[in-house]
Amino acid sequence: MIDHKLPPSWQALRAEFEAPYMRTLDAFLEAERVAGARIFPEDTDRFRALELTSLDQVRVVILGQDPYHGEGQAHGLSFSVRRGVRTPPSLLNIYKELEADLGIPRASHGMLDHWAAQGVLLLNAVLSVRMGEAASHSKRGWERFTDAVIAAVNAQPKPVVFLLWGAYAQKKAAFVDDVSKGGRHLVIQSAHPSPLAARTGFFGSRPFSRANAFLKTHGRAPIDWALPETDR
Repeated sequence: MIDHKLPPSWQALRAEFEAPYMRTLDAFLEAERVAGARIFPEDTDRFRALELTSLDQVRVVILGQDPYHGEGQAHGLSFSVRRGVRTPPSLLNIYKELEADLGIPRASHGMLDHWAAQGVLLLNAVLSVRMGEAASHSKRGWERFTDAVIAAVNAQPKPVVFLLWGAYAQKKAAFVDDVSKGGRHLVIQSAHPSPLAARTGFFGSRPFSRANAFLKTHGRAPIDWALPETDR
């Protein structure tokens, strides 16, 4: 069953759990389990992005598509894997762009908790996946829930940067009051960092320096994008 508990700052989303689409999603996940499917991430990690980054502290949103579907990879944060797990190709490309953009050396691990703790909401559009089957839980209701998450961030009074990589993530731009259209938030769109797409517009897009420049211009602290090599 879906864990309905959310941190206090995200209680505005509580009504979503009572909506018919969420009950349908709950039933789908239960049927998956009954059928013997392995589902990632573990139930306790499903809302980890919201647990680590409170709504009122969000400064940057990095939106992924759905969780990693390999054993031991997904732990509730988009693009992130725990220490000791091989860094996935898309995250390696994110590190390459970070190094080219800000001169920050590539981390030896893929754990992005340090970003989340600073107000980087590492959200996937879909919050579960069947082992070994990418996008297997898409169009089951998660997209509506994460639309509500984006809408809640958009409603915050302080300016936020939305990094939307790839066509799937860019669909969420419809829920953001973009500064280029008279709104208060910055939307930075580019190709996805996956090996298939990174060279078609992700590399050279400089999202990290652009995000920090916008935050500083609007009186918000920049993100320390350098990942510590050891747990602090």
